[in-house]
Amino acid sequence: MAGMEGMEEMEQNEQRGGGAPVTDPRGVLRQGRAFLDFFWDIAKPEQEVRLTATESLLRHLREGKKDDELKYTLKRLVEGLGATREAARPGFSLALAQVLQAFEEIPLCSILEQIKEKHNLEKVKKKLVRNAAFGNFFGVMALFQSGRLVKDRKALLESIQLLQQLTNHQTHLRDLPRKTLVDITSEVPETVFEEVLFDILQGDLSSAFTSPENLHLLLVGMQKFPGVLKPKKLKKLFGSPTVVNKENISRLVELLKSAAKSEKEDKKLPSVVFDLLQVALKEGAFELFWSEVVENGLLKEKSGPVSYMCYRLLGSALPLLSVEQLQVVLKGKVMLHYGEHVVATQFPQGFKFAAEMEGYIDTFLSGCDDPERQLAVMMGFSTLTNQGKPVLLSASRVVRHLQAVALQKYICWLKDMFLRPDLDCCLDFSSNRRKQNRENADIAQQKIVRLRKWIIHRLVNITESATRKEESLVMDIARFCFFHAFFVAKKKNSQIAEASVLPSEPLNERDHTEIENYFFGLLQTLNTLPVLGDTGETASLRGKHIHGVTADGKLWVLLLVEYANKLLSSEHVKAVKPFTKEQKDIWDRTLQSAKNLQKKGNKSDSAKVGAFQQLLLSMAIHLFKNQSETVDVLSDLLNCTERAFSKEAKKKKKTDNSEPGWVEVMVEILLSLLAQPSLLLRRISKSVFVWICPNLTKRGLQLILDVFDPNQEQDEESAVVVMEESNKKTKSAQDTDEEGSEDSSDEDNTDSGDEENEEVDENFRTQLMKVLQAGNTVEGDKSDEELDDEAMMALDKNISALFAEQQKRIQAKKDEKDRMRKEKILRRDFKAKVLDLIDVFLIKQAENPLVFDIIEPLLQLIEQCMSSDSDKQELDFLQKTANIFKNSLCRNKQYCKRVAPLQEDVHALVQRLVQKACKHSDSAVALYYFSASLYLLKVLKGNTSSTPPEPEKQSDSRAKQACQLLNPGCLNVKKVAVIYQEALTQFLSKRNSPLTCSMFHDLFKRFPIMCKPLVDILVEFITTAARQHQQAMACMLLHKVLLLHELKLFITEEEWEQLITRSISQVTECLKTLGKPLMKAEKEKVAKSLELLNFLLKTVTGQKLNVKLTEVEKVLVPLSQLEDIGNSPRLDSLYWNVMRWLNYTKPKKEKPASKPTQGEELLKKKKKGFLPETKKRKNRKKGIQENGVAPGEDGEPAEEQPLGTETPKHKKGLVPGGSKKHPNKGVRENGVAKVDGGDHPTANGDAVADKKKKKRKRKNRKRKGAAGNEAEQVPAAKKTKGSVVQETKQKETQQKQNKAKKKRKEKQAPVQQE
Repeated sequence: MAGMEGMEEMEQNEQRGGGAPVTDPRGVLRQGRAFLDFFWDIAKPEQEVRLTATESLLRHLREGKKDDELKYTLKRLVEGLGATREAARPGFSLALAQVLQAFEEIPLCSILEQIKEKHNLEKVKKKLVRNAAFGNFFGVMALFQSGRLVKDRKALLESIQLLQQLTNHQTHLRDLPRKTLVDITSEVPETVFEEVLFDILQGDLSSAFTSPENLHLLLVGMQKFPGVLKPKKLKKLFGSPTVVNKENISRLVELLKSAAKSEKEDKKLPSVVFDLLQVALKEGAFELFWSEVVENGLLKEKSGPVSYMCYRLLGSALPLLSVEQLQVVLKGKVMLHYGEHVVATQFPQGFKFAAEMEGYIDTFLSGCDDPERQLAVMMGFSTLTNQGKPVLLSASRVVRHLQAVALQKYICWLKDMFLRPDLDCCLDFSSNRRKQNRENADIAQQKIVRLRKWIIHRLVNITESATRKEESLVMDIARFCFFHAFFVAKKKNSQIAEASVLPSEPLNERDHTEIENYFFGLLQTLNTLPVLGDTGETASLRGKHIHGVTADGKLWVLLLVEYANKLLSSEHVKAVKPFTKEQKDIWDRTLQSAKNLQKKGNKSDSAKVGAFQQLLLSMAIHLFKNQSETVDVLSDLLNCTERAFSKEAKKKKKTDNSEPGWVEVMVEILLSLLAQPSLLLRRISKSVFVWICPNLTKRGLQLILDVFDPNQEQDEESAVVVMEESNKKTKSAQDTDEEGSEDSSDEDNTDSGDEENEEVDENFRTQLMKVLQAGNTVEGDKSDEELDDEAMMALDKNISALFAEQQKRIQAKKDEKDRMRKEKILRRDFKAKVLDLIDVFLIKQAENPLVFDIIEPLLQLIEQCMSSDSDKQELDFLQKTANIFKNSLCRNKQYCKRVAPLQEDVHALVQRLVQKACKHSDSAVALYYFSASLYLLKVLKGNTSSTPPEPEKQSDSRAKQACQLLNPGCLNVKKVAVIYQEALTQFLSKRNSPLTCSMFHDLFKRFPIMCKPLVDILVEFITTAARQHQQAMACMLLHKVLLLHELKLFITEEEWEQLITRSISQVTECLKTLGKPLMKAEKEKVAKSLELLNFLLKTVTGQKLNVKLTEVEKVLVPLSQLEDIGNSPRLDSLYWNVMRWLNYTKPKKEKPASKPTQGEELLKKKKKGFLPETKKRKNRKKGIQENGVAPGEDGEPAEEQPLGTETPKHKKGLVPGGSKKHPNKGVRENGVAKVDGGDHPTANGDAVADKKKKKRKRKNRKRKGAAGNEAEQVPAAKKTKGSVVQETKQKETQQKQNKAKKKRKEKQAPVQQE
C-alpha cells in the first residue's frame, strides 16, 4: 500500500506542478484516468491483469508518440520499482523492460542514473532501505530483460557494480544479486567479458571457494569463456589450475552442503552442483568428484536436503555419462542410499522421491539414442533390490522410450534372470527388522521368489507399455509366461525355446500360481491389443478398431492354443496339472472345432465365427487352470457351435421351435461365465455378446430378462451359477430374487428372528432343567452338599455339553445370516453384470424390434429397486438401471424403423405404460413410465427432428419441416389421443395424481400433433377442474400450448379464432368465481389466469381477431378494487398488463404528505441525551420536598445525589456543603446534602470551567466507578418513605441522566466571580 500511496502523492505533486521533469504535467494528467489506470493495474497482484496493463501501456505509447507521456511513464515505472508490495515490484520491472525494448532511443545510462537517484541506499531512511534495495535490484533486472544491456558496455559496467554493492544487503535480497550476476555473465560475449567484466569480477572469481554464488560464477565463466579463464589464469586466481582436485575436496563439500540447504524449499538441483559436475567431466576428474565429494563427503551428512540433492544429481547426471561411468554410478553408494529411502518412505507421511527419479529416467531414455546406455540404465535400476525385489516399479512406463534393440536385450536379460537368478549382480539391501526375523537359508530362497514375481510382472507390463514392440516380441513374452505357468521341462530341448534352459532353482506350486494369474492378465491385454506393425494394412486395421488379432488376421489366443497343443504332444515337457482322458478329448474337439471355424470364416458370418472362435479358445486356455468346471462349459459350447454352423439347423429352424437354438445356448453359457470370478471371462463374455447381438432371438433375450424377474419359476434351464471365492453355489433366477426380497424387509426379519430366539431360549431352558433334574438338584429335600464328587463331575460334563451344543446352534445361525448376506451381494453383482449386456444390446441394436421387449422389464426393475433397501449397493444398481433407461434407450438417436408390422403391439404397449403411470402411487416411477410412452411415440411418429435450414433454401426447408410435423407416420393419432385424454382428465380431476404438469408439457413440446386433440380438455377444465390448483395447471398448460408455433399447422384460421374465443370465455368465467379473501391456491389461479388472458388479448389485438371483449371488461374492472390483488406486486403487475390491452392505464398513486403526530414532533424537538419534560422537573421537585430540602437561590433545584454517594464537585469543594476544608459545613439529612440560603462563592470560577472542558471525557469515564465505590464505602442513613421512592427512581435513571445533568448544570448554575 505504501507504493500505491506514493503514486497518489506523486500524482498530486505533479498536479501542483512540483519537481517533475515533465514539460506539461497537467496536460498529461488532464487526459483522463485511463492513462493513469495503466500504472495502477501494473501494481495489482493478478499476473494476467499486470500483463494486460503492460501491453495496453505500450500500445498507448506507440500510438500517442508523446514525449511528455513517455517521460511520465519512465518516472512512474522507476518509482514503482521500490514499491512495498511484492507483486508490484516485478510488475513495474517488466513494464520498464518492455518500454526500454520498444523505445531504443532511450539511453540506458540515464535510466540507471534515475534508478540510483530515486533509490539511493545512502540517503534513504532506515525504514525504507529494503524498498530501496529492491528498487535497485529490479531496476538492473529491467535493464537486463530489455535485451539491450549486453550491447551497452557503460551501462553493463555500472549495472555489475551496482549488483556487487547489493550483495551487502543479504538480509533483504539474499542471493538474488549473485544469481543475477551469473545470469548476466552467461549472456555476455567473450570479448565483452574479457575487456569489460573480467577486471571487475576478478575479486569475486578469486574468492570462488568462499560462497556457492562465487563458485557458480567461476564455473559459468569456465564453461562460457574457456579462452579467457585458462588454467594459468585460474592458478593466478585461487592457486590451482583446476577446480576439482584433492586439495579442494573439503571446500567443495562444504559449499555444496550450503547450496543444498539454501535450495531445499525449491525442491530442485542447485545450478552450482550441476555446473560443477560438468566441469569435473571436462577436467577428467569425474571419478574423483563422485567418490570423494558425493559419496564420501555429501552422503555422510545425514540430512534430507543433502540426500535429495545427491539423488537429483544422480538423475541429472545420466545423460552426461558414458556406459562405464553409468556402471560406476549405478552400483555406488548413492543408488544404495536412494533404494533405502524409497523403501523407508512407502508410508504416506514420508516425502516420496521415487516419482521424481522416474521422471529423470524417463527424460534420459526419451533423449538418448544409444541402446547400450539405455540398457545400462534399465539394468542398473532393475538390479537395485530390497530383499530380492527391485525398487523400480514393475508397472513403470519408462520402457516405452527404449529402442527396439535395447528392448530386445532387456527382455532377454529379464528372462535369463528369471531362470538363473544372479543375486550377486544385484545391489541388494534389507532393513534391520528383516535381518532379525529371517534365517540366512530362508533369505536366499525368499529373494529368488520376490525377484521372479517382479520379473513376470515386468514382462507382462512391457506388452502394454512398450511402443516399439513387435509381434514376435509380444509372442515371445506370452509363450514364456504360459510355459512357466502350466508346464515344467523334464530336460533341455532345443526345439522348444522355453525348455532350452532349465531353471537353476525349480519353481514351486506358489510360483506357478503367481505366474498363472499374471498370464491371464496378459491374455486380457492381448485380446484388446491393437494391430501391431507399420505397414499400410496394419494401419487400416487399426483405423477399423480391430483388436486381439495379428497383422495376418489370426487371433492371439489361437496362437497360444497352438503352442499349448505343441507342448502337450512333446515328451520333453510335462503339465503342472496333467489332463485326464476326458479332458484331452475335450481339448482335441475344441482344437478341431476352432480349425473348422477358421475354414468357414467368410464375410457374411465373420462376427458369428469370431464370437464362437474367441469363446472356444479362451475356454480352452482356462482348461489348464480350472479343469473340472471348464469341461462342462466346453462341452455345451461345442454342442452349441455344431448346432449353430450345421446345415440341418437351418432346415429345422422353420419347423421345430421346441429345441433351443444356438443363440439361446450361447446366452446361457455367457450368463454362466458372467458369474465366474475371472475378470477375463467376464470381458470375453461381453465382447462375444457384442458379436452375437444381431442374431439374438426373442427367447435368447428372455433368458437375460429372466435374471431380473422375481416371479420366474425355478427350472434347470434358467439356473445361474453364483460363485464366491471358495464356496460355489448354484441358484435359480427365482431363488436369487426371492431371497433378495426376503432380505430387503429388515423389519419382518428382525421380528421373526426375535421370536425364534425366544423359542430357542425356552427350549434351551427346558433341556437345562432336565439335566439338572437328572442330577437330583431340583428337589427341595436335598441340598448340593449331598452330591458326591463323581455326581458333580457328571453333572458338569452334561451341562458343558449342553452349552457347547447351544453355542454351535447360535454360531450356525450367525453363519447362515452371513451366508445369506454374501449371497445377496453376489446376486446383486451378478445382476449388475447382466445389466451390462442389456446396455450393450440397446446401444448396438437400437433399431432391433426386440428393444420393445426390454422396456417393461427395465421399468419393473426400477420400480423394484425403489421399493427395496436403501443401502449403497442397491442405490448404485438403481442409478445404473436408470442411466441405461434414460441414455441408452430414451435419448438414443437411433431407434427401430421397422414398426409397421408391430403397430398394434406398440400402441397397446403405449396404453399399458400410460395406464401404469396413472395408477402408480410414486410420481418418480410414474415419470419413467410416461417417458417410455413418449419414446414409443417417437418411434411411431418417425424422425421428427429437422436440420437447420440453409439460407438459400429456407422456404423449402420450412416446407419439409412442416411436412414432417404433419406426417403421423405409423402413429394412430385418434387411438393415442384417447389414451392421453384419459390421462389428462385424471390429472385435472383427481386429487392425488402421480402425473405432473412437466410430463404433459414435454408431450406437447415434442409432439405438437397431440396438441389439437387435447387442447379442448384444457379449455374445458379451466372452469370445471375440481380444485383451484388444477384450474391453475389447466391455464398454464393451455398457455404453453398456444405459444407453440407448430400448433397453427394442425388447425385452420377459423378454428384458431374459435379456440381463442372459447379460451377467453373460460378464463372470464373462472375469474367471476373469485371470493373476496383470496387464499393461496386462488392467488396462484388468478396469476395463471391473468398470464393466459394477457397472451389471449395480445393475440386478439395483434392478429385483429373478431372477438368481443365486453364481458371480459365487465369482469376485470371490479377486480381492481380487491385488496388482495392490489397488495400483491405480482398480481397487480399482471392485472394492469391485461388491462392495458383494454385501454386502461394504471392510476398513479400520489403519496399524501404525512403530517407528523404530536409524539413525532416531540421526538424531533427532543435533544439527544435529555429527559422528557414530564420527568425532568416534577419528579425532582417531589423528591426534594419529601426530603425537606430547599431549592437553590436562583430557583433551580439543588443537585441530588444518590444515597451514600458524592460527585466530583463535592470532593473538590465546588458545591456548597461539599467542601473538603469545612466538612461540617454541609449537613446531610436523610442522606441528602442540605444547602444554605446564603451566598457561597465558588472557588476558582472560570478556571474550573476550563478545566472541566479539558477533562470532560476522563470525568465521564470515572463517574460510574467512583459512584459505585463510594456507595459501598459510605453507610446510608435511615431512609424515609419519600427518600426510598426517590432513591428507586434515581437508581433506574442515574446512568442515563449523568451526562445530561452535567451539561445542564454547567449552563444553568450561577458562577460567582470573586
